[in-house]
Amino acid sequence: MRILFLGTSAAQPTASRGLSCTCIERNGEIIMFDAGECAQTAYTRAGLGWNKRMRIFITHLHGDHCIGILGLLQTMSMQRRTEPLEIFGPAGIEEFVTANIRMLGFAPTFPITIGTVSPGAVIGYGGDGRGGGRRRSDYEILACRASHTITAFSYVLRERNRPGRFSEENAAKLGIPRGRLWGRLQEGREVVVDGKTFRPEQVLGEERPGKVIGISGDTMPSAELEEFFVGCDYLIFDATFLDGEQQRAAETRHSTASQAALLAKSAGAKNLILTHFSARYRDDAGHLAEARRIHPCVTAAADRMEIQVA
Repeated sequence: MRILFLGTSAAQPTASRGLSCTCIERNGEIIMFDAGECAQTAYTRAGLGWNKRMRIFITHLHGDHCIGILGLLQTMSMQRRTEPLEIFGPAGIEEFVTANIRMLGFAPTFPITIGTVSPGAVIGYGGDGRGGGRRRSDYEILACRASHTITAFSYVLRERNRPGRFSEENAAKLGIPRGRLWGRLQEGREVVVDGKTFRPEQVLGEERPGKVIGISGDTMPSAELEEFFVGCDYLIFDATFLDGEQQRAAETRHSTASQAALLAKSAGAKNLILTHFSARYRDDAGHLAEARRIHPCVTAAADRMEIQVA
């Protein structure tokens, strides 16, 4: 699994930062959070592919977080995508997408499912959460109300616990032939060889906890979000301003870098990734300095940055 940052600016693009768009790529699937203007350009540069399994989660209906959906859909159609696409967002997301498709006068070449988000499970492990997803899933997506100027949501991606590491040595000693049967055992299923049943625990180590990734979207800190993000391995959080602009942050209901760090520390997030930087700042050095005084492991997101999630 890897996290790719396609856009990390706030409100308006800069020469080095595009508008909000973050992708998680895992097991051949793309899970996108927000799609600011020109998201399809950044997506193309990332070389992620146009016909992969994909879900898009929109935090709120401000232009710098959702306008890029339209370009993505058009480019996908021009690339002759056939794989279904699922889009989730606050109330109004369906009207936004369908009305613009109608007004732009194009017909997508692939099925689109649009679901309205409410707090709780958007995608359950069974793939049938309240957002309307239908595919089975080995992760869940949870939503929590963010504290912004309009209805907005923060999200958590939580993987199922993963099987322990596979022991080739144990499998060979048991006489289980290499190949398909090894794969079944690694998936946690029993296999039968010459009438004898072998269980996954005979060749797998201890179960490993799944990874947890939080995405704040635009928000002020809140007690509800602090609880929501407890235990995140990676927390991607709004850091629009520095402490000198706390009043501006409060007025626009964004966070400063130090506020993001305080919330991450209180939630026990292992890694904090700052993003959504105001165009007023030339670089992210100030954000990193303020946040690192509070949290021990802080990174500033940059366009085209990748983080491998072990």
